[in-house]
Amino acid sequence: MNDVIDIFRKSGALLQGHYRLTSGLHSPTYFQCALVLQYPQYCQLLGQKIVDHFIQYKIDAVLSPAIGGIVIGQEVGRQLGIRTIFSERQGHEMELRRGFKIQPDERILVCEDVVTTGGSVFEVLDLIKQNNAQAIGVGYIVDRSNGKIHFGVRQFSIIQLDIEVYQPGSCPLCKDNIPIVKPGSRL
Repeated sequence: MNDVIDIFRKSGALLQGHYRLTSGLHSPTYFQCALVLQYPQYCQLLGQKIVDHFIQYKIDAVLSPAIGGIVIGQEVGRQLGIRTIFSERQGHEMELRRGFKIQPDERILVCEDVVTTGGSVFEVLDLIKQNNAQAIGVGYIVDRSNGKIHFGVRQFSIIQLDIEVYQPGSCPLCKDNIPIVKPGSRL
């Protein structure tokens, strides 16, 4: 795990400050996976860790929630030699767009970059179920919940950390008037 944290530090992807997460929670720590995944050698290494965990299962496709999971999902799919698709938010709903389809009985691996509450992953798992396919598991880079989130399928995270998060109304960073930044993909 320390080697992966070092990669985040070297690439400037482990940020400290005051952040509004995609979940709406606030945190003094932010993992900007895009800054790590821009380097092919790191993307390949992180993808390999997820592949190594799930290689024993028959997987037909990788599905990632946009936008954070797309790059790592693509790398995992490339290494497995399988089709890779992503879902997008249309309004408040996660959907398959761009002609992407899930076939009934397909065996799908979900890939994500960071999980705090798991909201996007739960929505993707619902898409899989709605299409009568099977979720084989969820692979992701950073688990900010330190294993507290359970998706009801096999799951694997490369890093598990218990990172402080605060409800907006009780955030000590807000009380200290530290400016908040929203670096993620959802405004």
